[in-house]
Amino acid sequence: MQVFWFLPTHGDGRYLGTLKGGRTVDYAYLRQVAQAADRLGFGGVLIPTGKTCEDAWIVAATLIPATQRLQFLVALRPGVISPTQAARQAATLDRLSGGRLLINLVAGGDPLELAGDGVFLDHDQRYAQAGEFLTIWRQLLAGEVVDFAGQYLRVRGAKLLFPPVQQPHPPLYFGGSSPAAHALAAEQVDVYLSWGEPPEAVAKKIADVRQRAEARGRTLRFGLRLHVIVRETAAEAWQAADSLISYLDDATIAKAQQAFARSDSEGQRRMARLHGGSRAALEVSPNLWAGVGLVRGGAGTALVGDPETVAARIKEYAELGIDTFVLSGYPHLEEAYRVAELLFPFLPLSTQAPPARPVLHWSPVGDTGTLAYSVAQEAAS
Repeated sequence: MQVFWFLPTHGDGRYLGTLKGGRTVDYAYLRQVAQAADRLGFGGVLIPTGKTCEDAWIVAATLIPATQRLQFLVALRPGVISPTQAARQAATLDRLSGGRLLINLVAGGDPLELAGDGVFLDHDQRYAQAGEFLTIWRQLLAGEVVDFAGQYLRVRGAKLLFPPVQQPHPPLYFGGSSPAAHALAAEQVDVYLSWGEPPEAVAKKIADVRQRAEARGRTLRFGLRLHVIVRETAAEAWQAADSLISYLDDATIAKAQQAFARSDSEGQRRMARLHGGSRAALEVSPNLWAGVGLVRGGAGTALVGDPETVAARIKEYAELGIDTFVLSGYPHLEEAYRVAELLFPFLPLSTQAPPARPVLHWSPVGDTGTLAYSVAQEAAS
């Protein structure tokens, strides 16, 4: 399996729903998180989009020279950019990064935010427009001269002069829970992403998307987006989960849920139904905790537990056909290390290990001597 991490371009901290424990998310911090993910063996990082986030494309571009192997799963919103310009951006970033670009198509969102970006299509219209967008985008990246006249988009003689490294195009990731989203996934994308719902709910979505794709003669891969809270013991993990929402009050939760209710996203509605805006019963499936979704839009669940248990839950999802897991945790720098150190040893990762031999410095006076050498030799063997 592949395991990705997350760049918190919308903010980060030790607690949800409060400024207490918050930290400055500037370029230096994002570089720290990206370099940690790169060094620890994560396959890539998801970079989100929206008016509350730094621009995903600029963030990815600035991190190219700061990382070596890390892939960038960059959000692309088809309603706010032309397919030709998007194709040029994708090809350039893919070339300059040496083929490290992945595309996360985002067709949904908050209608108020979409209106601020000049998008006034309803839910199904946005997905239909995204289908036209991807038809043009994919043909351009494949080297074709494109003439296209659809209901929403029209181009004549469109051509991309400088191709991407990855052929025919950087892989397309996409998530959505509505019938319109499933139809778009089956027709156009490479990897279908689900948020972390209980396994039986995820299984139904995968089955529907797979059946739709097979009817078109296509096959897809599948991924899961969720948070993780892993500690050496289950008690420590659940204590960390409680701590994460320890500064939340009912008014803050109600305000957040009211804002999320504006969204016409079926996925967001499914996230909200898991907890109903209440902390009363947040473990919605064994070790699957919905506390994050009380005040965070989008991915709102976390796997909570000791390393062996969390790994077992991840493998249960893998048995459904999922091979890519996009994980995150608060704060993202420290939790990247926790996940790599505690969870990775229990997962069948496809990501290559860091190239350098590890030297662990144990001595409080800085003289590692024979001990460090023996640790490095043991790790190498």
